[in-house]
Amino acid sequence: MVLLTMTKSDDPFHAPDGMADGQKMGQANGSPRSSQVAACLPNRHHGETASCRFLSESSPLLNKADSIESYEAVASEPDDDVQPDAMVVATTSSGGVCVTWQSEAKHLASSSASLLVTYVLQYSINVVSVFAAGRIGKVELGAVALANMTTGVTCLAPFMGLATSLDTLCAQAYGDGRGHLVGIQCQRMVVFLSLLSVPVAVLWAYSEEILVRAISNAESARLASLYLRVMIFALPGIIVFEAGKRLLQAQGLFKETTYVLLVTAPVNVLLNWLLVWKLELGFVGAPIAVAFSRTLLAVLLVLYVKLVNGSQCWGGLSMKAFSNWWPMVYLALPGMIMVAAEWFIFDIITFLSSRLGTDYLAAQSILVSVTTLLYHIPFAVSVAASTRVANLIGAGLVDAAKAAAKVATVAAFIICALNFSTYIIMRFRIPLLLTSDPAVIMLTAQAMPFVALEQVFDSLCAGAHGLLRGVGKQSIGGPVNLIGHYLVSLPVCLILGFHCSWKLDGLWAGIAAGLLIVALVEYGYLLTIDWHTACAEAEARNTAG
Repeated sequence: MVLLTMTKSDDPFHAPDGMADGQKMGQANGSPRSSQVAACLPNRHHGETASCRFLSESSPLLNKADSIESYEAVASEPDDDVQPDAMVVATTSSGGVCVTWQSEAKHLASSSASLLVTYVLQYSINVVSVFAAGRIGKVELGAVALANMTTGVTCLAPFMGLATSLDTLCAQAYGDGRGHLVGIQCQRMVVFLSLLSVPVAVLWAYSEEILVRAISNAESARLASLYLRVMIFALPGIIVFEAGKRLLQAQGLFKETTYVLLVTAPVNVLLNWLLVWKLELGFVGAPIAVAFSRTLLAVLLVLYVKLVNGSQCWGGLSMKAFSNWWPMVYLALPGMIMVAAEWFIFDIITFLSSRLGTDYLAAQSILVSVTTLLYHIPFAVSVAASTRVANLIGAGLVDAAKAAAKVATVAAFIICALNFSTYIIMRFRIPLLLTSDPAVIMLTAQAMPFVALEQVFDSLCAGAHGLLRGVGKQSIGGPVNLIGHYLVSLPVCLILGFHCSWKLDGLWAGIAAGLLIVALVEYGYLLTIDWHTACAEAEARNTAG
């Protein structure tokens, strides 16, 4: 990537030979504002004629000249008040984009903020059920925790991981100007996940026989199984929402899912109170509230797309949803491994901490709760970056994609520093928010430096995962995460935690070691990736439909 320091005398918008004078950017009107994005977009479907314009920051994503109407850039008149230190990316001779670091950073921050609210509210749906059921008694608290862990391992982690293939397919198709293909890819994912939900539903329906053998408390197993049987009714809502939010994100519509959750999250709280306490349904009221809320999420999202915004890429139901699954499956399976591998390793570490004693398990529960909540920050940036990069890759804009990737990487390092500082400075205050037990507070605070280190590498990995999804290279991330978590993290956890008697400190140090390996390998690969090949692969997938 070539970066130029732009002054008034520079002409970074030099048009290729043969382009009409009226199409040459910046020559007639002067230099653009540093807060604008100047775009020369090649028309891949209609030859090399470029359509050049200035894009304001209100244009969420950059697209080709023949993109669907909703994705058209907003033209604006440039002037000569450019900042001397504005950084721009060199364009290719066949067209491209010139982007400022300021515009990319603002776009990433805006998108990430909306996604952060979305993920925190979505996370709250299950958390509220824990509080509602936990207030009934210890057995009910253990049962809902067991049920939530089971839904995570058997449904949420695999389904969310598989759906990450849409982060690549939908965003690249939209960047390529093929809006209709975005809707078809979402339909394929809905059909795919619906088929997979059948064995999940059967497993949940007969989960009591399994859970009774897995835990010693038969009543907890019975209640957890009851929770899972009710959650079968939530499966369609989970599937439609995971696919539907990708339909919107591919179009640069990040706030829409936030609006839906701003309605659903309070409804979920109200339903838990109403069903568990007011109507005195007891424990079963919690899963009913969650299942209803998950379904409501999907219904409201569909209504929003149909009635308000986002339907530009929906061409109706299509039989194409039942064909050409291989590109989706090829990206979905390693994407699932990337998500599930890390999800499962934390469940394993929590189980190992229970072998250390009750106080250690309590401290581990606090640490997992806090890190899960704060992880939504780098994860939101990761999703925003993957969408941005995938869109630019789909449009064939290599230099702009590189710039977006570099800004996202810088953002990941900034988040690392902030998270690390937060954990170190607040190491004694954080546990006070969740417990008053002196022993648990001390164990939590003692492990916090290792947690802070783990969060540094976890944030870096989140950024790398997003960039890999953006360029369609989940096939790299899947194996790397398996190796990092299960051939590095797990053995190191066992050695440090038990053999070396580091206990909880050793468990978190082991996770940090595995994440370090994952981060080094994934960023090393991203440094050597052929971006032009990634664009060609995206074009081939989009052409195949």
